[in-house]
Amino acid sequence: MTVVLLDGSPLPGGPSADVALGPHLLRAGAGREFLRIFSPAPTAAFSRRDTLRPGYPEAEEAVRSAGFTPVIRPQGGTLALYHEGSVVVDHVCRTPDASRDPVGRFRRFAALHAAVLTGLGADARIGAVPGEYCPGEYSINLGGTIKVVGSAQRVTRDGWLFSSVFQVTGAGPLRAPLTAAYAALGYDFDPATAGALETVTVEAVTAALTDAYSMLRA
Repeated sequence: MTVVLLDGSPLPGGPSADVALGPHLLRAGAGREFLRIFSPAPTAAFSRRDTLRPGYPEAEEAVRSAGFTPVIRPQGGTLALYHEGSVVVDHVCRTPDASRDPVGRFRRFAALHAAVLTGLGADARIGAVPGEYCPGEYSINLGGTIKVVGSAQRVTRDGWLFSSVFQVTGAGPLRAPLTAAYAALGYDFDPATAGALETVTVEAVTAALTDAYSMLRA
């Protein structure tokens, strides 16, 4: 399968364009795989599930007032916040057997992501931290205490979109808007679990991920 490594430069449309690109690529050209690794503008990525909660308008206002652009992402899960100190990996694969073993994809990419962070000197572990935002069995945490990577996927008849957010620096600005928004949505959340690597740069993580995915595609 032909793999297309996309430019990670900011898109003209900002966060809205970022979340729209993956679904567009799912409809574009059979037999192709796309990878985009980028550092985003401040984004509050709500799921469609979130929008059905009575407190969604209040949550949307809470993140917007903190400087995060609210968007509705196509993947599952619950609200995730990210910004210039984060690295996002959007991986799209056009394939007719996309519905086969979606949990296996979570396992495979969690192992890949944990290995990347371990290679950067982090105590990276697979598993949810109690009270984390957008909780997931295949989150990546540091030392069992703070979440630093979350993943979500969308599966369609055309293929799959697997997205992951690495929190590299700047965990502090995430906690207050996450706390307000999760309270409005009625979800449990412990602000102490929202963390970032803080010991490496966005550039270093981007380079390490690019190398790891290059090996995966080889």
